[in-house]
Amino acid sequence: MYKIMIVEDDPKLAGLLQSHIERYGNEGKIIEDFDHVLEQFHEIKPHIVLLDVNLPSFDGYYWCRQIRSVSTCPIIFISARNGTPDQLRALENGADDYITKPFAYDIVIAKIHSQLRRVYGDYAAASAERTVEKDGLVLYPERMELNLEDRTSLLTKKETILLETLLSRSPRLVTRETILEKLWDDTFVDDNTLSVNINRVRKRLAELGIENALETIRGSGYRLHTVWKR
Repeated sequence: MYKIMIVEDDPKLAGLLQSHIERYGNEGKIIEDFDHVLEQFHEIKPHIVLLDVNLPSFDGYYWCRQIRSVSTCPIIFISARNGTPDQLRALENGADDYITKPFAYDIVIAKIHSQLRRVYGDYAAASAERTVEKDGLVLYPERMELNLEDRTSLLTKKETILLETLLSRSPRLVTRETILEKLWDDTFVDDNTLSVNINRVRKRLAELGIENALETIRGSGYRLHTVWKR
């Protein structure tokens, strides 16, 4: 069973979408709090998102960007806006498809199934998923997830890159210059920006019960210790 997250502020339409989705054996999860869509995305962990453009507070383009910052999950826009600029904007913000209202529900279901096959099923890449593992701590770069035993922490793109760099070199020192090159190429960033990202990684580790694993080597860089090792 796949989970499809429905971000649509018309309750009747959302209910009909849910009914058609569940008729085909999948689970439709309707969002009702449109101020905290990303938080609910983290809780639900959907396989696909159906996303309207016109939403309270923030529009669908905004939430598409927020979801894209943490996940490659397929996103299908469903909108009454049928102009080419709207569709281009959706695709440029990270959408995988765009369906204009009014639509045939069979078309929506067919497009959902097409994305499911492409990403998770028959048409998905046959290669094994890449992982970075160190003494039971497993990073899934393509999912942007960090796992330890039965606990999972969801990551942003920069957190994923930073953790992959630290894990792959642990327990060796990773220099500040190496981290800056990995995260920002040749773009100048100040020390505070780097510190913010390091602190975010510490918080992700803490979500898994890992404390005091990331050591700061003043003037040099950072070292990840396997304090979680059993």
